[in-house]
Amino acid sequence: MHLSSTAPNPRVLHLTQPVDGGVARVVTDLVAAQLSDGLDVTVACPDSVLTARLRTLGARVRHWHATRSPGTSLIREVRHLARVIDEVRPDLVHAHSAKAGLAGRLAVRGRIPTVFQPHAWSFEAVGGGTAALALMWERWGARWASRTVCVSEAERATGMGARITGRWTVVPNGIDPQRFHPATAGLVRSGLAPLAGLHPAAPLVVCVGRLCRQKGQDVLLRAWDDIVRRVPDARLVLVGDGPDQDRLREGAPESVVFAGAVTDASPWYQVADLVVLPSRWEGMALAPLEAMACGRPVVVTDVDGARESLPPSFSTRCLVPPENPAALAGAVTELLIDPLLRESLGDQGRRHVLSTHDVRHTAEAVSDVYRDLLGPWTAATPSAEHGQRLDTGRGAEPNRTTQRVEPTEYRESIHS
Repeated sequence: MHLSSTAPNPRVLHLTQPVDGGVARVVTDLVAAQLSDGLDVTVACPDSVLTARLRTLGARVRHWHATRSPGTSLIREVRHLARVIDEVRPDLVHAHSAKAGLAGRLAVRGRIPTVFQPHAWSFEAVGGGTAALALMWERWGARWASRTVCVSEAERATGMGARITGRWTVVPNGIDPQRFHPATAGLVRSGLAPLAGLHPAAPLVVCVGRLCRQKGQDVLLRAWDDIVRRVPDARLVLVGDGPDQDRLREGAPESVVFAGAVTDASPWYQVADLVVLPSRWEGMALAPLEAMACGRPVVVTDVDGARESLPPSFSTRCLVPPENPAALAGAVTELLIDPLLRESLGDQGRRHVLSTHDVRHTAEAVSDVYRDLLGPWTAATPSAEHGQRLDTGRGAEPNRTTQRVEPTEYRESIHS
């Protein structure tokens, strides 16, 4: 379906199974921006904290009961999505991450313009026969994606290298610099209960992310003994929960604090002396972007998506090989003992995020993809049922260091 320039703003249906972590934050920010632009937005996802947040923004939410991984419930999940699509009658479907991408494309099968956003490829998250099946599906399912949106050049290159064909657009992830901003660490630290009793001058390393194999907290814990030998007062805070929580807690030293899941990670970035993300794979992680927006230096692993989140000047000090505790310990220690270097890297990182990873420009780039698939539409004020118009800062004078991030499109033939 293509809309004329006089048509009402399109009806967009977002599909997501992850209801926490980075994917949920990307969906939330994108929905907020699209509602502000007057689009008619519905989200289908499992019932969760995310659904309440989306309703607060003014989006319609349809319950979709879906497990995180494919299984025997897939047929039921696809049928449920098909009914939701029939009822919502969207002009465009935007499926986020592997499970929604699988079920959504099976439910639509190309009958409606469909955007698929992997947020890291499914076949990288598993091994053996499961990885082979995931890759076979991604190759097959590509025929039912009008556009595949990747969050990094590396993610696109991985897909193309795996012989997944289609039309590609790269739109880097963005964050809200008004939400993630520098603050006085001492004042913020005093308000965080898990840090009660901690000496105000204790060097603080923070890792924000789901406690799972992908995020590599186990590698960071293996490196931690070497770090505290050189910086005895250092403390490590793991922010988040997940399937590996109990295993990571076993044997963790007293210098490691488990803060649990939080609705707002910004205070943890603001109190950190250093933020670490030791991932095994990524699409483009939000944590380094959020930390840099808060003026904090970061150390990340040299994996797809993570390396692209850094300014080029960070590569020698802030980028380490994945699954290498010794290299990780060396990089973290070097920064903990050099406060002037941390301050310099923090300033550079914030300027980088403001110039290339502002969420407003990410949303604009996604809208450009929609316009390419649907044709132009007339900007309109959101309807009353979507509530008060959201302020994303569009009416304010843009930051002078901010520039628009243009999406990059690649075309490959789609095998029918």
